[in-house]
Amino acid sequence: MAASAPRPRKSIFDPIHGVISVRGVALDLIQQPVFQRLWGVRQTGFAHLVFPGANHTRLEHSLGVYAVATSLADALELGETDARTVGAGGLLHDLGHAPFSHTLEPTMREVLGHGHERVSRAWISGERSWPERTGVGGSEALPTLLERHGLDPKAVADLVDPPVGHDDRPLLRGLLHGPIDADRIDYLQRDAHYTGVAHGAIDAVRLLGTARAVDGRLAFAEKGRAAVEGFLIGRALMYASVYYHKTVRAAEVMAQAAVERMPGFPETARPLLEGSDADVIVALKDAEGPSGRLLRGLLERRLLKRAHGWSTIEDGLKRRFEALRRDPEERRATEDRLAARLGAPSGSVLFDLAGLDAGNAPESDWAEVGLVDEAELSFPFRAPSVWQTVAVRPPTRSLVSLYVEPSVEASARRRVEWGAVDLG
Repeated sequence: MAASAPRPRKSIFDPIHGVISVRGVALDLIQQPVFQRLWGVRQTGFAHLVFPGANHTRLEHSLGVYAVATSLADALELGETDARTVGAGGLLHDLGHAPFSHTLEPTMREVLGHGHERVSRAWISGERSWPERTGVGGSEALPTLLERHGLDPKAVADLVDPPVGHDDRPLLRGLLHGPIDADRIDYLQRDAHYTGVAHGAIDAVRLLGTARAVDGRLAFAEKGRAAVEGFLIGRALMYASVYYHKTVRAAEVMAQAAVERMPGFPETARPLLEGSDADVIVALKDAEGPSGRLLRGLLERRLLKRAHGWSTIEDGLKRRFEALRRDPEERRATEDRLAARLGAPSGSVLFDLAGLDAGNAPESDWAEVGLVDEAELSFPFRAPSVWQTVAVRPPTRSLVSLYVEPSVEASARRRVEWGAVDLG
């Protein structure tokens, strides 16, 4: 009897997880052009302008999430189909990210009406197909590929973009969308490694070794409490130190403004959202007006300066800022009115309103981390404690920041009073 041919597999050497073995459906998925696009999308947006090593990509992170998700599936002894579904979901979870990752997420929501998760779902389910490009072959519709490997495209899409109000598989969903999940376990370690910031050096081995399935949900053994607490602190400090660093935020609002102020926006921005970082740079670096000026400032690291950061805002003004966050067109008009008062051109004065979301973050995330001791499930982080205090603190003290061209920074500091701003 002839021996069956060995199944193809690849070993990928990763600085975070060591050797990642890829085979079967995962091997076919990573060779698709829609996945290979992620080589051209930086994982941490413009963090490299502050942390020069942060040039890693969404593709590397996606492979890492696949590695962690499959390890969790093994630890929980999931069935073969569930394990492969979770692995495929981990690999494809960031498929729809715009260039520079989260930097252009607000722009994507304005242009498309939804975020990157919905775009990922559309590609996985077949609502959208990856366009064939000259000289690029080998593209296969993702649902066809998944079905060929015996997986349900809808099941994978539901893990990547969970439907609202419907959760019939909370354990599987929790592996990719939970307070401690495969996504976070990878990006905290990976981003810490490449930025050189030590806060994300979590004990992933202990987390994986103490993962448990309890009442159909992901929990952790009591003996892994220290790893859970370390993860809690690491996540909070990485957000404060890296993701909300004021200079990183300056670059990100500049990039967002450059795309939003391109001629013909929003229609001209639509094709850029499924491209790479380089596509945005090529499209805007020689543009006239604010788009080109802002993009060239990013390339040459001539960044806007934070003239003000408001940690407390009176209720009426806070409502105005929240209205601007919901109405990007009015936000841009308000920014340009302030720029005109300072004698500066359009795009020289920009608000960063991300702190409003950070300040309103729900405290329910960490409350749902369960620990198991002798088969008894408890939720120790629901009660006030030092751990909860660290976990739920906002990643930035500034609810709203005002960034301006360096040439008008002194004027902006004088004419925009601390704690108040005229938005009229």
